[in-house]
Amino acid sequence: MTQIVAVRSAFPAYRYPQADITQAVASLAGIAPAGADDADGRAARTQRALLERLHANAGVDTRYTVFPLADYGALGAAPNDRYIEQATALGERALRAALAESGLAGGDLDLLIVTSVTGVAVPSIDALLMPRLGLRPDLKRLPVFGLGCVAGAAGLARLHDYLLGWPGHTAALLAVELCSLSLPRASVTTADLVASALFGDGAVALVATGTQRPRRPRRRSSRPTRLSPPSSAPQPTRLPRILATRSEVYPDSEDALGWRLSADGFRIVLTAELAEVVERRLSGSVTGFLAEHGLTIDDIATWICHPGGPKVLDAAQRALKLPPAALASSRRSLAQAGNMSSASVLHILELTVADDAPATGSFGMMIGLGPGVSAELILLRW
Repeated sequence: MTQIVAVRSAFPAYRYPQADITQAVASLAGIAPAGADDADGRAARTQRALLERLHANAGVDTRYTVFPLADYGALGAAPNDRYIEQATALGERALRAALAESGLAGGDLDLLIVTSVTGVAVPSIDALLMPRLGLRPDLKRLPVFGLGCVAGAAGLARLHDYLLGWPGHTAALLAVELCSLSLPRASVTTADLVASALFGDGAVALVATGTQRPRRPRRRSSRPTRLSPPSSAPQPTRLPRILATRSEVYPDSEDALGWRLSADGFRIVLTAELAEVVERRLSGSVTGFLAEHGLTIDDIATWICHPGGPKVLDAAQRALKLPPAALASSRRSLAQAGNMSSASVLHILELTVADDAPATGSFGMMIGLGPGVSAELILLRW
């Protein structure tokens, strides 16, 4: 089994209430209220009313952005260059904090998985982080792009697969997303407005070990740096072990959610069918997975579900017949930081542990949801 030993978030310096972001999006997209009582004026007022309604009903109180809101109108034609710079810096902060919490150094890592869907870097972010964090030159690296919001849970599942094969190794997962770089600026669709109401920036890093703690000497980089003494690390019992995982892609749902690359960057692909797919399919996935391990939904004490938005969380709650409090941590993450794509489920795990770690021996379930439509299920035990 895989033991999670640390999970830490890092956020950009700029945090805004939802109302401020609503105003910024209206300005960027040129949908401020129009005074004329002609067809164009009425269309502008209708679109502005839709924007305000979507933002008000998104379940989001505040979000982080990597740049001040006033700067987004002048990002230029190459937002991906800004992504590489800022995602690397934010990812470094998150991974450095997780290593410090675990009491490990960068040179202790054998595998680093980095998930992101809001930009592209070649060399990948994991390679860019190697000299910054003193990672070993023989580090195994796995950059993940294209899984979207499900990538945080999928990355953790693949980390678990690796540690099953290499139980004496130590692995880290970093999810870093700069969703604000895709704020709509032209030819705005309803899907763009929905996305502008939900997505925020952030990074979360997680460190885990296999069943056998490393015994062999580690080959260090030329500049190893121990970030904190092992005695300062929290007891791993406050964080869960991974027992099993399951992946599923639902048939005929590939058009419900995704990104498309346009001249002005990534643009959201989103339909109303997403919540319907979740409500129709998720219960069978979860109950079937749990049955393989002699468990039922009633045996799960802690739920960590990707906060795709209020409608998606409502659909998951109905599908699994959960009480309202079961997804409280997911709704709190959404309220505090918005939907951070692949980073969100890891942030919810961090919130869950920070509040009050679940009882020893209790089971948990992490549910990642993303394009495909796909689900990634992870069975946890404290």
